[in-house]
Amino acid sequence: MSEDAVLVASSLSVHLGKRLVLSDISLTLPGRRLVALVGPNGAGKTTLLRALAGLLPSEGRIEIRGDALSSLSLQERARRFAYLPQGHQVHWPLPARDVVALGRYPHGAYDPGRLTGHDADAVARAMQMADVLNLSDRRVTELSGGERSRVALARVLAVEAPVLLADEPTASLDPRYQIEVLIKLRATADNGTLVIVVTHDLGLAARFADTVLVMSEGRLVSQGPPASALSEAIMAEVFRIRTYRADHEHEIVLVPWAEA
Repeated sequence: MSEDAVLVASSLSVHLGKRLVLSDISLTLPGRRLVALVGPNGAGKTTLLRALAGLLPSEGRIEIRGDALSSLSLQERARRFAYLPQGHQVHWPLPARDVVALGRYPHGAYDPGRLTGHDADAVARAMQMADVLNLSDRRVTELSGGERSRVALARVLAVEAPVLLADEPTASLDPRYQIEVLIKLRATADNGTLVIVVTHDLGLAARFADTVLVMSEGRLVSQGPPASALSEAIMAEVFRIRTYRADHEHEIVLVPWAEA
């Protein structure tokens, strides 16, 4: 493993029942990176995300900061991986501050109302980063969809894990909030975290990611900087589309344009 590698997967495969869902995936990812995980529906993106965090049984080897994932306790895994699932729904009328404080649970903060100074500082930093300090006392069930998404993001930021896994964090959000969430995840990566984001928005992936992982039928078929990982050949082969490409304000613009 290279010295700066945070997460390494070697020959990773996952079976669900008798069906092979992930097949022979290997990758090495350093910190301070935003990685976009893309692919058609059913490609195995969510399965890979959950397998990397140890939430699904898998074959092969996963290492986090040089330690085998299989050697870590469940609590230690929860300290090293902050996981934001699809939907991130909260059904209890908790104040937003208490929802964010749940991110400190892996660190032994079992009561959101009785945080140590260190845990309270972590919660405050996360809420400031996600721009939800003004929502602290609001019940999360009363918030708008965009506000709830930012509170959910603050919860995973509060874990202060070296790896943050986010499964379609911009789904069902309007364009403003989609951009806002990616900007915040980009800043989180720039501060040292390895951030892996599942997204169907190839434009956001091309614009914000350092590395793009392209999956198809349970396999990793392309990986690298956005311009090469999302080449025209990959667009045609994997997504069956052609794209419009340009540069705007020194950033990549990639727009799905037509069937291939």
